[in-house]
Amino acid sequence: MEIHDAIERADREAFTKEPPKTLKSQIGYLLKQLGSAKAVAQEIGVTADSVNRYRRGARKHPRADVAAKIDEAVRQRWQPLVRKRRQRQAATTGGITVETRARFGYTAPVGTTDDGRFRRLTVHLPPEYAQRLFGAREAGASDQQLAGIIAEGFKEVYFQDGGGRAMGLSQVEINDIDYLDLEY
Repeated sequence: MEIHDAIERADREAFTKEPPKTLKSQIGYLLKQLGSAKAVAQEIGVTADSVNRYRRGARKHPRADVAAKIDEAVRQRWQPLVRKRRQRQAATTGGITVETRARFGYTAPVGTTDDGRFRRLTVHLPPEYAQRLFGAREAGASDQQLAGIIAEGFKEVYFQDGGGRAMGLSQVEINDIDYLDLEY
């Protein structure tokens, strides 16, 4: 889930206000979002009684795994309009910056090297790639499919320099991703 995680991190950087920090405020927020203690309980994997104890402050320290689920549930729902606005801006005008260290391989004409090698690249991809990336993510694409979209953008922008060189390059692949970070 490397690329999905990178998109999620980029979304979180868009927050204009920090999400609730205390257990009581997090549970209160989830109750507003989901509507009932039963729904919150299903989301975080505890009983409705436990949710009500957290809300009242009768239980202040959930198990570590439950605390992590609560935090994740809050962050997933926090500021959806801010996230959508940032994604819409990236997909229409701003584009997306991808920083990665990964093994890049490519199919090239005979007589040139097509051996994959690790590269550290920071490339700003045009808005159409951001649009494709977000669309594929919404449609449930795998990390490999998302990597294919990014690789296609790298081929056009970095390797072919927008049509100025390496025109014989037919396909670029990203493998062995060491890290990947997105910014938009």
